[in-house]
Amino acid sequence: MSNKEEAVSSFKSGFNCAEAIVSVYGPEPGLPRETALKIACGLGAGMSKLGGGVCGAASGMFLVIGLKYGRTDPNDATAKENVYDLVRESAQRFKEKNGSIYCAGLLGCDISTPEGLRYAKENGLVSKLCPKFVADAADILDEIT
Repeated sequence: MSNKEEAVSSFKSGFNCAEAIVSVYGPEPGLPRETALKIACGLGAGMSKLGGGVCGAASGMFLVIGLKYGRTDPNDATAKENVYDLVRESAQRFKEKNGSIYCAGLLGCDISTPEGLRYAKENGLVSKLCPKFVADAADILDEIT
């Protein structure tokens, strides 16, 4: 199974979009799956249903980039700028594929409000739309990392 298939399967099994991405891509550079799931938990649903928050699949993608290329020395400006460049590039690619990197823009409703959450649930937006966002984040990671 490819990383993309595994991430989508993880999402469909009940993990949020960020957990699905980080738990699949985190172990290769050394982050244990269980730790990846815990670290990414609060980033799903546009950062814990904050409304205008960044999509969890995109947030997970950014975490994986940092995990693979981030710095451990505060003076390593080269690594820092490399990560910033890759995050900006991945965000732009995600936006080109989906029109936004923000959960509300992707779903077409603000799930931080009772009305928006009800609308999303009644229309099955998470199950209809989010697997594509997870797949797109996986494709972008496969392309740029």
